[in-house]
Amino acid sequence: MLLVLLIAVAGLARVLGEHWRQGSVLLGGALLVAAVLRATLPPSRAGLLAIRGRMIDVLCYGGFGVLIVALALTITRGSLAVS
Repeated sequence: MLLVLLIAVAGLARVLGEHWRQGSVLLGGALLVAAVLRATLPPSRAGLLAIRGRMIDVLCYGGFGVLIVALALTITRGSLAVS
């Protein structure tokens, strides 16, 4: 869980530093890491990554992670800067 949180914090820091695309990819990557960890760790070691059943957790973490990374990589115009 700590690894996932560290990646997510790094992503949030990039978003707050006005590098929203890189931060979004890191946030999506954190979800993908959570999916891999949830799929490979036994239930006694999964800790807070275990919310529901293993398959549901892996599908949700992985699906949302892929969706966030895909959106961050395909949106090429616009910015989050407020003028």
